[in-house]
Amino acid sequence: MNSESPISLWDASAEEPNFQAPLDGDATADLAIVGGGFTGLSTALYAAEKGLDAFVLEARQIGYGGSGRNVGLVNAGVWHPPAAVRKALGDTYGPRFIRRFSDGPAQVFSLIERHQIRCEATRNGTIHAAHAASGMVDLRGRFDEWHRLGEPVELLSREEMVTHTGTTSFAGGLLDHRAGTVNPMGYCRGLARAALGAGATIRTGVTVTGLSRIGEMWEVATMAGSVRAKHVVLGTNAYTDDLWPDLKRVFTTINYFQLATAPMGDRISHILPGHQGLWDTGRIMFSLRRDARGRLIIGSMGTVLGSAGQGISRRWAGKKLAQLFPDLGPVEFEEAWHGNIAMTPDHLPRIYELAPNLYTPIGYNGRGIITGTIFGECMADLITGMDPADLPLPITQLSTVPTSPVMTRLYRAAFTVNQFLKSI
Repeated sequence: MNSESPISLWDASAEEPNFQAPLDGDATADLAIVGGGFTGLSTALYAAEKGLDAFVLEARQIGYGGSGRNVGLVNAGVWHPPAAVRKALGDTYGPRFIRRFSDGPAQVFSLIERHQIRCEATRNGTIHAAHAASGMVDLRGRFDEWHRLGEPVELLSREEMVTHTGTTSFAGGLLDHRAGTVNPMGYCRGLARAALGAGATIRTGVTVTGLSRIGEMWEVATMAGSVRAKHVVLGTNAYTDDLWPDLKRVFTTINYFQLATAPMGDRISHILPGHQGLWDTGRIMFSLRRDARGRLIIGSMGTVLGSAGQGISRRWAGKKLAQLFPDLGPVEFEEAWHGNIAMTPDHLPRIYELAPNLYTPIGYNGRGIITGTIFGECMADLITGMDPADLPLPITQLSTVPTSPVMTRLYRAAFTVNQFLKSI
């Protein structure tokens, strides 16, 4: 555990140990990786397993960004149903992307098993809940497409949702048996442990201040020294700063907040009894899951307004749980936190080659666990000679969203108003 306050429940409860090691002087490597989250650590693990000297630089602690603040749902696919993905990516990349991301949970759980990562892994599926009849129409369409592709998904009626969730609030749902839940910080720290074991180097508490090209090498500058490497991967996603011009303007930042109750024991045995994670079809979605110690974790779009003990977010969470489960009784909250999500205009991720041998996967749209894991392997494969045409989506040129700063502020304001109104 670090000496600072936990950044989330997951930080406080992760069984995998926190890893800290400062940079002290200059270094050289085959591959320099900026960011110690899912993407950076997956890249380091797969690259080290391929024999590369991989060097990770993290500004704060392992998992400090979205990886340690994630909801922890290991979902298959992306926001779009398969037909929309095929339409967006075409007949070559579309089916490949769908296949790779459909198998994403299997890849994550395989890594967890292979490296014995202690992260409360539960592979009982996740539930996409219909907030209203209109949401059920969308879910029925998704079910038809996934069922046609032979994937293990199940359409749940209103009555079946009561059994699976413990509440009568939903019009139905889609249970995806490929998926599951983890403690995301535990998974992230486990990736770090596995990467170190494979031979990668990780340095924390060191901020990258510049990137410069010197001959065939990149120099990654920090206040504590520099790392020279032939290849560089930026794995910062929604926590991207000004390191590379305009990169933080290729997406709109959306915040997502969560509150965790104290352990509730048998009081919640009827709530998500199968331990599936849940999120709904509402325009301003909310999520609900349990952890291994009997806590409920509830969240929605926006930032924490107040604290776990008092304030707008605390009232919102208490009222939402009372609406869902009228017989639950008083609830005490232990932790409250929020993180950033990088939303692209089409809700699909990107892989950019910013300059020769400088790559960044970015724009995960709230699917960080499988996207970071998959793209980490893709980066290692790409650097070791894979044909870029074999990636799950094409490498594209950096394209900014001119309205990004304005939309980020508008979303923040809208989510704040929504949270306030629903807390009354």
